[in-house]
Amino acid sequence: MANTIDQAFIKQFETEVHMAYQRMGSKLRNTVRTTNVTGSSARFQKIGAGSASTKSRNGMVTPMELAHTYVEATMADFYAAEYIDKLDELKININERQAVAQSAAAALGRKTDEILITAMDAGANGTQVNSAAAAVEKADMLTLFELFGTNDVPEDGQRYIAMHPKGFADLFNITEFASSDFVGPQNLPFAGGMTMKEFLGFKIFSTSAVTAGKNFAYHTSAVGLGINADVQTEINYVAEKVSHLATSMMSMGAIAIDSNGIYELLDNN
Repeated sequence: MANTIDQAFIKQFETEVHMAYQRMGSKLRNTVRTTNVTGSSARFQKIGAGSASTKSRNGMVTPMELAHTYVEATMADFYAAEYIDKLDELKININERQAVAQSAAAALGRKTDEILITAMDAGANGTQVNSAAAAVEKADMLTLFELFGTNDVPEDGQRYIAMHPKGFADLFNITEFASSDFVGPQNLPFAGGMTMKEFLGFKIFSTSAVTAGKNFAYHTSAVGLGINADVQTEINYVAEKVSHLATSMMSMGAIAIDSNGIYELLDNN
């Protein structure tokens, strides 16, 4: 065989494109109160707690005088766009439009989580659990349970804790969280993969949307997300640039509705 045979070798190029590791969409959206909005802001109504009283026979009842208040979330528009040159598409064997559209939609999903975390950070209860100098322990989880119970936050399966992976990892040092003796083999934190696990009535999940050192415990009804326009993607041809413009867009806004249903759970980052 000729020594120059290597000049006739061919190369095979993979058609599937690898997307850089990234959080693919929102993890918090389905855990909060949402409403569709027509307008520039969403108003979430609040009504105070009432108390019962007695009355004498034939006497007048005492009205509760429930206080009505509201909070407003201002809608903000977000875009994720990319140009795809028409002639460049002739030189590649990957579906660039599909990859760009997928990446743009994921970026808006992450922006949704950012909006929600910002709202919770601004509207959380002033009482912080644990400190930035210590890992999350069982005592901290019990404190959260006590705070929610004291504030009459419903135990209705809608209590959540969004944790940074570092904080979530701390939970594995809690025997009652990680041992089948307490939670049973079907509810072990590693059964079926690292998804959402329940402990002390909280649905706990790990997400990089949360800043290291500050996790958030909240009830669904304590956080509001107004959706002016949900995530949508369109691809248009722009003649002046001889390119296709892939654009994903959305309009949303978030607000803390009740600080008694949102707490910061700190840990050493």
